[in-house]
Amino acid sequence: MPHSASAASFEVSGWIPYWRAATGTLDVLPHLNELTEINPFVYTIKSDGTLLDNGKLDQEPWVSFIAAAKAQKVRIIPTVMTSNSDLLHALLSNQKSRIALEDRITKEIKSKGFDGVDIDFEGKKAADKDYFSTFLKGLYMRMGTKWVMCDIEARTPNDSRYYGTQIPPDASIYANDFVAINKYCDRVRIMAYDQQGIDLKLASAAASSSQLYAPLADPAWVEKVVNLAAKQIKKSKIMIGVPTYGYEYDVTAYANNEYIYDILWSFNPGYAWPLSQQYGVTPTRNAAGEMFFTYTPNPNVSSTTPAASLGQNSALIAATATNLYATTYNSHMNFRLVEWSDAQSIQTKIDLAKRLGVRGISIFKLDSGQDPNLWTVLQGVKK
Repeated sequence: MPHSASAASFEVSGWIPYWRAATGTLDVLPHLNELTEINPFVYTIKSDGTLLDNGKLDQEPWVSFIAAAKAQKVRIIPTVMTSNSDLLHALLSNQKSRIALEDRITKEIKSKGFDGVDIDFEGKKAADKDYFSTFLKGLYMRMGTKWVMCDIEARTPNDSRYYGTQIPPDASIYANDFVAINKYCDRVRIMAYDQQGIDLKLASAAASSSQLYAPLADPAWVEKVVNLAAKQIKKSKIMIGVPTYGYEYDVTAYANNEYIYDILWSFNPGYAWPLSQQYGVTPTRNAAGEMFFTYTPNPNVSSTTPAASLGQNSALIAATATNLYATTYNSHMNFRLVEWSDAQSIQTKIDLAKRLGVRGISIFKLDSGQDPNLWTVLQGVKK
């Protein structure tokens, strides 16, 4: 494929979701020169296998935005996404529908003048691994000089994922064939986020030192994920996916520093800071390099309540108090954990990507809700 890029070039791509098209394009527009590629996160697959353009790419604000991006030689590569396992099985396991999907995507990309396609098929069944590889082969062949980008789930090494437990016999049966993905994808974006508790080895180490641990993407975990993938996928193709959002958890504290984390919702950083002020808590950076704080919900606390800084250790006050109660009374208590990825977290991932020698980073998501300092961090990163 005639997709040349300097071996030393570092790339930065980012997804703009269709549900925040107006704010996302407006926010990114002044910073196009910091990006190699933009991925309009717009296409989904309907039950009949046809494509649905949720973003209306032939309308504003996309038309003007795409023109501006092309003028600055920024690639425009829209994403085709689905997480419907049954639909993917139906489409990919049938030769006729699989070929029809390859043709349909190729026609859409070429007729609209895009630079390529970004394939984000999540939740595939392991039984469909070879069908997906065949789909990628057919799509790659049809796309010719256009780019084929692939988004894949992070794969945690089994000795970390099942640390302290028996590794199940089917632990190494996967839905993605990394060898085929390396062959038929020009870039492979590893979705190295939403880690939470999947790495039992890191989680165990945190628990032994009484730390709260439910990260979006601990650099220590990301490095394991990338090194595992790099055994079968060229580093020159690997992009590390980085998050710009966070999660709020309802945490149950049991005796002896045992915590159970239940995700309540995801949020943009603009939610976290006012909440911390309401409760007079100072967010701090944890061992995973992410911002976090804890609090106990109080219906009497409102946005008009004066905020008082409780100092650098305030993030752990609620956790310590609830754990002390749980241990003393052999019971349990609940509190909230708010954790998110900010610009400094992303700087850490950029540094990691460069140290590991991979192609670059892919940011999910650029919708104006991310830490505004991100643009400062990205200045001069792209080569």
